[in-house]
Amino acid sequence: KVLEEAPAPKVSFDIRQEMGEAAVNAAKAVGYEGAGTIEFIVDADADGNAKQFFFMEMNTRLQVEHPVTEMVSGQDLVEWQLRVASGERLPLLQEEIALNGHAIEARIYAENPENQFLPSTGKLLALEMPIEIDGSVRIDTGVRTGDVISPFYDPMIAKLIIWGKDRVSAVSGMRHALDQTHIVGLSTNVAFLGRLLRTKDFSQAYLDTGLIARNEQDLLQSDTQVDIEDLAFLLAGRLAFEAQEAAHINGKADSPWHELDGWRMNGVCNRHFGFVLEGQTSSHEVGYCYQSKSIRHAGKEHLFEFQKDGSVIRLTLVGAKLSASVIQNPNSTNSMHLFRNGRHQVWHYQNPLEVTHIEDGGSGKLTAPMPGKVIAIQVKIGDKVKVGDPLIVVEAMKMEHTITAPIDGEVAEINYATGDQVAEGDQLIIFKAQK
Repeated sequence: KVLEEAPAPKVSFDIRQEMGEAAVNAAKAVGYEGAGTIEFIVDADADGNAKQFFFMEMNTRLQVEHPVTEMVSGQDLVEWQLRVASGERLPLLQEEIALNGHAIEARIYAENPENQFLPSTGKLLALEMPIEIDGSVRIDTGVRTGDVISPFYDPMIAKLIIWGKDRVSAVSGMRHALDQTHIVGLSTNVAFLGRLLRTKDFSQAYLDTGLIARNEQDLLQSDTQVDIEDLAFLLAGRLAFEAQEAAHINGKADSPWHELDGWRMNGVCNRHFGFVLEGQTSSHEVGYCYQSKSIRHAGKEHLFEFQKDGSVIRLTLVGAKLSASVIQNPNSTNSMHLFRNGRHQVWHYQNPLEVTHIEDGGSGKLTAPMPGKVIAIQVKIGDKVKVGDPLIVVEAMKMEHTITAPIDGEVAEINYATGDQVAEGDQLIIFKAQK
């Protein structure tokens, strides 16, 4: 199950009435009293309209998707469940319940859709959700930033439920809410859900069990598209992070050493930035001029200004006003998560000072990002590697995580063998930076 809706699109009132009667009759046939859920599967015509329906199963409890019913009916089904269990009568008769508007629920999972939806484990380094609005935006969750998603429980992190006056507005609201959902620390299905909601089939309610397979090429591919706007957001995020670090170190005293304006006497300050997209080897280069507040890329120069509020960056680029979120990984200050237009990309900032430090020290270290099992080592001692080259693969909850080289270097030591268990933070590989 991926998305749930109420009322079900392209299911007529008559068929819904028949389903309700069949559900009640099934419960009566076994003498069941209490909250329960009857599941049916529906056959549809060429236009997607429901025709015949068939019984699948009964669950003697409320289901995960019960909030969509609550949103369109205005009733609290959990309260009803407790009242009935206490011997009370149902608060309302069926004919007294009116449906209002449309509701959609998205299940947010710790999983990797691009890797056959395998579950993901790890610590929630950042968890940003939309603001709840009574009656229109609801979030059901039991986790918060800093919690660990372990392999011992269901991988569902949260349920996001949106109400709209009709299906079109509910779909639009869900797209917007997913764009505001930012999770760092493990793989999730948030970007996949956003892409699914934007498919023509879903928008037009052509819903069946083959929808994902039909749209697999668009839904299950990694987002490797990069443009000047992405780089501008990354640059803004990096500059904001440096300003935050300077303020933390220097305090708020009125000192010229606190300023990061690139001031030069009789000159200008130009800096070069390099960013590498996770899973890629090529570096995307961008230049920044402090004096003119301009960004250079691919031989062109553009005026560039930005403001940062929390993780949200609002920038002006060539006169256009844009917004996105950039979150710095607290465990790796050079790892940057870009959330923009429903996309989630992980970038590595090529820090020249860090590389210089590693070269002076003669070695660099790679640590395990999560607890798991080493299932493949793709290098040997003495191998020379480039930025982004795969080094070692760690499996957690049947999901494979490929750890790549952050800089060019030479493998000096390998501390684990295939089949070994590792804990988060364990030192996996030591390598020398190339000089």
